[in-house]
Formats: sequence, structure tokens, C-alpha cells
Amino acid sequence: LFSPRASPHLLARMIITKKDRVAICKYLFEEGVMVCKKDYNVNHPKVEPTVKNLHVCKLMQSFKSKGYVNETFSWQYYYYYLTDEGIQFLRDFLHLGEEVVPNTLKKPRVASRGPGMGRGKFGGDRGDRGDRPRFGGEKKGGAPSDFKPSFGGRGGDRWNREKEGGSRPRFGGRGAAAP
Repeated sequence: LFSPRASPHLLARMIITKKDRVAICKYLFEEGVMVCKKDYNVNHPKVEPTVKNLHVCKLMQSFKSKGYVNETFSWQYYYYYLTDEGIQFLRDFLHLGEEVVPNTLKKPRVASRGPGMGRGKFGGDRGDRGDRPRFGGEKKGGAPSDFKPSFGGRGGDRWNREKEGGSRPRFGGRGAAAP
């Protein structure tokens, strides 16, 4: 029935201990996402120190085939995102209630600002400075209204001479040879 010549892909199985499988599933459910580097000879840095990166990648590959996660691959990293079916599966697997949700579905908390914390990125009120006019305000300096700059130089002089009646040089500024 299961001979190697008939179906070799059915014989290849990855044995992952229950402790590692639970640790991977717990981390995936808590975060809602999983990042896995395409380097199978190291331990996964986020799950637990003893969980192999190969086990994480293969379990996520299995979850992907079942529709529990979506996969994105970029720059030698796999990115896995939980689907609704995956959330329900992990709730059943980890024996969690309906009120427990992954971090990706939680609304971020806005930290209350204490006294002295302003609207700016670096704290402090960065409103009206007093020493500088606000954008679009009254200008105190600048060029006079009758100022007309002349852009001199090699090209400008040539064009100005032509407007004043002079001839424009031919052949890129070099005169033609006399006949």
C-alpha cells in the first residue's frame, strides 16, 4: 500500500516533539505572525532557545497547506500571518477561550501623556516660538520688488548679443574658415 515507489512524498514526515509544537503554536497565537529565516541549521531566536528553525519552518509550511497561515517570502525570510481559520484552530489546540485574540488583532493602546509632554515627537510644546514667524506669515526681508537678476556667463552673453543685433556664432562658437 505505501511502497516507496508508489508515493515517496507520503513517507517523508517531520517529527516535532509536542513540547516544541506547543511552544511554536503558543508564540504564533500570541503574536499573530511568525518570521522564519531560511537557515535551517540554527535555533529560532524568538520561540524558545531549544526550538530548531527547521521545525518552525516545516510546521508553518504544514499550516500554510491547511490554510491556517498566509506566507510571504522576501530576502531569505519567510513571513507567516494567521488567518481566521488558523486562529480558530490554535484556540482549539491550545484550549483558549474566545476572548483571547492575537496581538495583531488587538487595538494599540495610546499612552497617556503626562505633564510636560507636548504634541511634538521629542516632547515639549513646539507651538508658537515667538522668535520666528509661522509659515505664511509676514516677511521682514528679501529682494526689492524692482530687482531683476541677470544670469550672465557664457551662454547668457551670447543670447543677449543676438537680441541686441549681434550675430550668433556658428558651429558651436568656432568661426568658419575663410574661403
